[in-house]
Amino acid sequence: MRGVQERNPKDQEAAIFCALALVATTAPEDKTYENQRKAAAILEPVFAAHPDHPGAAHYLIHAYDNPVLAAQGVAAARAYSRIAPDMPHALHRPSHIFTRLGLWEDSISSNLAAAAARRHGDPGEEFHALDYLVYAYLQLGRSDEAEKIRDHLPAAEDAQPSSLFKITFAKAAIRARCALEQQHWTEAEDLASEPGVQPQVAAISQWAAVLGAAHKGNQPAARQHTEQVRRLSVQLREKGEAYWTQQVAIQGEEAGGWVAFAEHRTYDALRLLRMAADHEDAAEKRSVTPGAALPARELLGDLLMEMHQPKEALMAYRQVLQVAPGRRNALRGAAEAERDAGMPSKINKISRTQAPP
Repeated sequence: MRGVQERNPKDQEAAIFCALALVATTAPEDKTYENQRKAAAILEPVFAAHPDHPGAAHYLIHAYDNPVLAAQGVAAARAYSRIAPDMPHALHRPSHIFTRLGLWEDSISSNLAAAAARRHGDPGEEFHALDYLVYAYLQLGRSDEAEKIRDHLPAAEDAQPSSLFKITFAKAAIRARCALEQQHWTEAEDLASEPGVQPQVAAISQWAAVLGAAHKGNQPAARQHTEQVRRLSVQLREKGEAYWTQQVAIQGEEAGGWVAFAEHRTYDALRLLRMAADHEDAAEKRSVTPGAALPARELLGDLLMEMHQPKEALMAYRQVLQVAPGRRNALRGAAEAERDAGMPSKINKISRTQAPP
């Protein structure tokens, strides 16, 4: 695509698709975001000259969909839904930027509009939007609305095979989010994966069940679910799914950490949770999810609070908020850590100043 662009320097479509190719070939572990920056440098002049071009706005959102560059994507995000108001993806995609910045009301508006995708015969896009919508509701403490979606998920019998991953992932994630974000440990413990789903989807429910069982003191069940998560990671490795192998392995580390803590093995618990947090920080998330139901470093903060180490916990929560501004549980955890450490509260000021208007 770079060759096409170079041979056709006046063709804006060649430039746009070269930018898309740069974004599409980005390695998830590249934290310099070099390809995304190059893509944005190509797209910004096109977007400035043609602010109604759907491709330029769309792919700018893709280029800026990361915690470092997200603030630069607000203009494209606000423009895209106006450019293509009848396309569900154009209505939803801006919420990727809004989620990165903690602009929850904007994300809700975006995904309420996009969730009407059923009329377009695209249940995969509908479920994807519902996952982002539930995530935003939970960050604002609007749990009743999140649970209403969870309890009334649309049927998907007519879905095409190409949509099944989005659907099954969203269903498992929504159920796990509603339980874990609200610390409904019994509900989390009772989660079970649907038959026939992909290993990375099954792992969401098994991982959530570990956290529920560990917090409820059901150590045999927690160990059993942890072993299931680890087996699912092996299955993914055998299938050659490198990214998902690592993501499920991180869930296995988190699960093992909480099992260790429940068994009073505090050294192992901290070691595993720190390992999980470092591994999760090292790679960018896939766009199929607005974020982990509970980020690994947030779980580390929770563990440190349980171990009466509020200063260390505060550092973990602040690191979460650097990449996920406005996360409700991280904000609450940080405020509790400041209080327990006898420190003046700074976290509310931080949460108000991180996101752009």
